[in-house]
Amino acid sequence: MKDFDMMLEKYADLVVKVGVNVQPGQVLMIHSPLETAGLTRLIVGKAYEAGAKYVLVDWDDEKVTRIRYEKAADDSFEYYPAWHADMLEGFAEEGGAILHIKVPDPELFRGIDSRKVSAAVKAAAVARRKYQSYTRNNRISWSLIKAPTRAWADKVFADLPEERRVEAMWEAIFQMNRVGSEDPVAAWRAHIADLKKSQERMNAKRYKSLHYRAPGTDLHVELPEGHLWRGGGGENAGGVYFVANMPTEEIYTMPHRKGVNGTVASTLPLNLNGRLVEGITITFTDGKVTAYDAASGREHLTSLLETDEGASYLGEVALVPHDSPISRLNRVFYNTGIDENASCHFALGSAYPVNIEGGTSLGSEELLARGANVSLTHVDFMVGSAELDIDGELADGTIEPVFRKGNWVL
Repeated sequence: MKDFDMMLEKYADLVVKVGVNVQPGQVLMIHSPLETAGLTRLIVGKAYEAGAKYVLVDWDDEKVTRIRYEKAADDSFEYYPAWHADMLEGFAEEGGAILHIKVPDPELFRGIDSRKVSAAVKAAAVARRKYQSYTRNNRISWSLIKAPTRAWADKVFADLPEERRVEAMWEAIFQMNRVGSEDPVAAWRAHIADLKKSQERMNAKRYKSLHYRAPGTDLHVELPEGHLWRGGGGENAGGVYFVANMPTEEIYTMPHRKGVNGTVASTLPLNLNGRLVEGITITFTDGKVTAYDAASGREHLTSLLETDEGASYLGEVALVPHDSPISRLNRVFYNTGIDENASCHFALGSAYPVNIEGGTSLGSEELLARGANVSLTHVDFMVGSAELDIDGELADGTIEPVFRKGNWVL
């Protein structure tokens, strides 16, 4: 790829300055696959140049992860080391920033008993509940970014010669993150400003509910009083602005926990912790999932819904125009952090307290009383397409078009 090293360095700079927005004297933790070591080392250097006091890299190897699921005793998957959860909590309490290079192999757990994966995911969620409160309430800076691995590139670009796939993935990642612009940091600031305009328009409307219609979808979604649309990024407890997901094209809020009724059909595959689920249909009655199916991977969806009571309710509603830059790439990436930014989507599980007025100061029972969902999990699934229409209902009952044929009307 022409000028690859220059593009990679610009990407690393963007991640440090816009993603986690490292501050002088701050500690940074990076969760990184071994395969992305080149990018990770550049990020470490950029973080120290930005004034980081210490950078810790937590390396991950999916081959080692796969070995555990093949050979460990069945009852071991309910174990998560308390000392690791304590370390994350301590790191967050110190005001550290956390960066995840999140690129799970879509086929990682092919042939593995889904119950093992679900048990491990739940054990981690339970142990890390306090730490998760720091990220879900934006108390610390955190960001999820993407970088190619061989397994992921082979899945996404299977139509290309093998020797071209990783390069093609890098090209796509650079494009969706605006790295090719003369000044990516400035380009991102302009992009965030555009997302804020959409956010402000929706917050000014104060819609009582949204009505989704598309093939297989007829869903009414009530929005709680005091709901807030967010987009682009947000400020941590110290007032530092960061971007939690790169790329991002969404604005999002929370639905009322008990105000979702009807049926919705997914439009893109879901990579559920290394397990693919495709062709999802879900029916909600008074907020709760009362029927569901999937063309493939239904058992993985079952495991998700059985995580806890809140896993059967929605925690997020997000709007993304069908003509977004990622959608225009016309490719399924089998990575929720990317695919959700090519499509309107919902999330099963926990709502983000930042999406309701005063939410970050509320406990679980208070959030439930306000209509926010509470759960150990939060899993997005995609429902947007060029055939999606969305109407908004105002407080006085007036109905207005919000999306037509997958794109903004406002």
